[in-house]
Amino acid sequence: MICKTMKTHTSSERLDPVTFEVLRNALITIVDQMAEQVMRTCYSFVVYNRDFSNSLLDAHGNTVAQGHQDLSAHVGTLHYKCKAVIDEFTGDINPGDIFLINDPYVGGTHFSDTSVLVPIFHEGQLIAWSQANGHWADMGGSVPGSFDISATDMFKEGIRIPPIKIWREGKECIDVIRLIAKNTRDPDSIIGDMAAQTQAAILAKKEVLRLCEKYSGDTIRSAFEEVQDYLERAVRKRLLALPNGSWETVDFIDQDPSSGEGLIPIKVKLTIKDDQVEFDFTGSHATIGTIYNSAFGATFSAVVSGMKTFFPELPLNAGLYRIISVIAPENSIVNAKWPIAVTGFVMPFEKIMNAIFELFSKLMPERALACSFNIEYLQTGGYDARDKASPFFMYYDWLSGGWGGRNGRDGLGVTAACFGVGLMIQAVEGQERLYPVRTDSLEILTDSAGPGEWRGGMGIEKKATILDVNNCVMSYICDRERAVVWGIEGGLPAQPQGLSLTLPEQNEIFLGTVFSNYPVEKNTMFRRHTSGGGGYGDPLKRKPERVLDDVIDDYVSVERAAKDYGVVLKIVDIDLAEYSIDVEETKNMRDRLRKNRKKWLDEDPKNVASELRLGKIDVLDAVRQYGVICNWETGELLEKTTSDFREQMKNRTVRHWN
Repeated sequence: MICKTMKTHTSSERLDPVTFEVLRNALITIVDQMAEQVMRTCYSFVVYNRDFSNSLLDAHGNTVAQGHQDLSAHVGTLHYKCKAVIDEFTGDINPGDIFLINDPYVGGTHFSDTSVLVPIFHEGQLIAWSQANGHWADMGGSVPGSFDISATDMFKEGIRIPPIKIWREGKECIDVIRLIAKNTRDPDSIIGDMAAQTQAAILAKKEVLRLCEKYSGDTIRSAFEEVQDYLERAVRKRLLALPNGSWETVDFIDQDPSSGEGLIPIKVKLTIKDDQVEFDFTGSHATIGTIYNSAFGATFSAVVSGMKTFFPELPLNAGLYRIISVIAPENSIVNAKWPIAVTGFVMPFEKIMNAIFELFSKLMPERALACSFNIEYLQTGGYDARDKASPFFMYYDWLSGGWGGRNGRDGLGVTAACFGVGLMIQAVEGQERLYPVRTDSLEILTDSAGPGEWRGGMGIEKKATILDVNNCVMSYICDRERAVVWGIEGGLPAQPQGLSLTLPEQNEIFLGTVFSNYPVEKNTMFRRHTSGGGGYGDPLKRKPERVLDDVIDDYVSVERAAKDYGVVLKIVDIDLAEYSIDVEETKNMRDRLRKNRKKWLDEDPKNVASELRLGKIDVLDAVRQYGVICNWETGELLEKTTSDFREQMKNRTVRHWN
């Protein structure tokens, strides 16, 4: 399948440079105004924390402007949604109509990401579309929050909305709106967020028409064309500066929960030929028996986002899409077809982005970037017993984490995921006001970052307690528990992600990164952590003074400073965080690590797993020194997973140690 965005011409008028630049920025500003409208009028805490995106599109559905904080996962799908509406309603698109769509099988992401679209007419002619896309916290389905990892098809995932009208020629279709809202667990939030998105899209229509009145409709249509042409020319110029050729890599989903252990490969081949670029996913795994599949629209968006990361100075619109070809075999994990479950599309999405990061790091080493942490979603839903009315609540949380180490710089820490850096991390004060969940601690997690000459950014840990609830269940979707965040150019992996839970009067258990509908009750405690980013470059080349600074900042422990970096520190005053470098012992330790570290990665995995169960080594030893992956709750060796993990670790890390 190849992107269908085509160059269109509706006006012969060309803009002078000043007018072009003024209008290019005006269009982006309109989308940013839409974001302000959504934030100030939305109903749900999820949308308020910026799980939404907006866009302006031309009459053909091609994106002409994105905002500054729109989410990576959304932006490459919005034109597909608009084109689906146009295809469905050709000949029946009228002034005053407003449309709704969330269908991932025609270009969207998953059911939760629901778009409101408004056609913009000027002097009786359709000239543009505005679109406001928001993540609705519950779409019905089998579990609160609609993320059921046991789902193999869409029928457990909630309500699918093909292109429909929610306003007809200025009249609200309240019956249709109620039908959708009443099929969710929180209809008031659905109606409120839909209204906020509708008003944002209407605001954009008014602003576009204001520009038409000021500059003329022909001028604005020319601006729509020329901003796309400008970006196309700019990207082609940058591609021509890169070598022709093909480069390949692979990243992994942790597992298919419906089958045995073993990593699930997503293969990416990047080919540059002059000013064209192709991404070929041939060889990627077939769809799997859970929600961690991606339909084509989300895969295309991941490609766009991954590539755009390496050209941060450029704007984003459909001009970029013209030079991208995507080959995604049907019924693979990156091109799931109806009715395969795709609610967890974000897991393959981020693997695609990180794979593209790695490929472009080879082409543009000055912007090289190791693997970043994986976004995680915690959904706890039930009835709030603190209130006599016992209303339904949906505690929907996500955490920040670490991005990969960079060429010449440490990775960004405690940062939103590459899925969408515009996401805000939810304020715990707001959460505690809204939900029967108390946050007990939220802190940067020592040793969470992948070691390297330039280490990854830091991950965090959050601990919380369930308060008075009835009929409450918890679901958690994440990844990188087994396909641990990796380093490049000799850098080491970070740490496994996951959630641990303690029911009243019971011991803590590690539930990992994939579970749904787990019953919880009052005084249940849970903690979860995100990984840091992968390391860049050989950690034995990191200056000891930088390691010392990291220990002082509690980013690295004294123990792991020695194990991962070969830097031996003497404790001067632990209360004052005063340490000194033992120069001689550091030299000896680094010599020892250089001599033995390749051999450790050939150690019998069964012996390593046994040492882990006996407490002779810890999880970070198993992952970073031995490349061994286990069931982190039981210590049971995962043989297939370990084999795959070691192979990629030797390719990305060991071969650069010379």
